[in-house]
Amino acid sequence: MKNGRPFKKMVYSTIILAHFFWFITFYIPFGLFWLKIGISVALLATISLLADRNLGNRFRIDKKSVLAGIIFASILYFIFWAGKEISSVVFPFAKAQIHMIYDKGGSTPSWLIFLLLLSITGPGEEIYWRGFIQEKLMSRFGLRNGYVLAVALYASVHIWSFNFILIGAAAVAGIFWGAIYLYTRNLVPLIICHSLWSAFIFAVYPLN
Repeated sequence: MKNGRPFKKMVYSTIILAHFFWFITFYIPFGLFWLKIGISVALLATISLLADRNLGNRFRIDKKSVLAGIIFASILYFIFWAGKEISSVVFPFAKAQIHMIYDKGGSTPSWLIFLLLLSITGPGEEIYWRGFIQEKLMSRFGLRNGYVLAVALYASVHIWSFNFILIGAAAVAGIFWGAIYLYTRNLVPLIICHSLWSAFIFAVYPLN
């Protein structure tokens, strides 16, 4: 990644594609929301795996990684529960915007949301956003700068929701997952964390 041109081609072009996908998912009112995001993430993850042959080296599975993923998911759920309680007091519009987030997938059965988040969206987002984007940004701009840029980019695609609470939530989650990747460089605990957290917070124990 010393050459700037391949970096721009591999990374920046997929960021533009991610914005396009998130725009369609959030702003264009057709199709099932969770199915659209699942397909979008699956495509980005596939591109990442094809573009970076070394990405597979970042999957190191063992008992410690699995346990860490479960613990991280529990911690993040608590963070979001606390964030919901605090934001509902601080921001008068918070409750309405939180309901709007959940209403996006209101026509989709909970079991389908659970399966999509657990098997496609959670793993795919970590492969793309942390395993591909954050890894490339850290190798290009340094660990800390790359981490900060990756968080900013992850939050930025959520602007198409035009939902302040969701953009803030994406930033918080990006900071959390990005920090884990920064210190572990292992996608396994992240995939477990993201998949379990999202499946539970949207399909099992929603915070709306």
